Amino acid sequence: MSVFPYLVAVWILLVGLFGVVRSRHLVHTVVCVSVTQSSTYVLLLAIGYRKDAGAPIFGSSNPPGSPAVDPVVQAMALTDIVVSATVTALLLALVIQVAKRHGTVVPDELHALRG
Repeated sequence: MSVFPYLVAVWILLVGLFGVVRSRHLVHTVVCVSVTQSSTYVLLLAIGYRKDAGAPIFGSSNPPGSPAVDPVVQAMALTDIVVSATVTALLLALVIQVAKRHGTVVPDELHALRG
């Protein structure tokens, strides 16, 4: 088992978080949140990987008793992709509404939202 995929997942997470913190534009913030969410794909694939394992379909190519990749982790990764796309679409819709109401998408210029 290698540590490399876990390091890649942490690196992608940190790059996304750095982008969120340094963002000067709401669309850039949404893209950075999407990058941060994509680190979970790498993490799930690293968790579900098994060396010399085949697809979780047993038949002529994979006889019973042979190693197989965990299908639950694959299903979680697909669900994560769908949730990420939905969250990104919702955030972009909110950015459009902020731009329509306030005329800007720069967070520093949104004075009407301050308490």
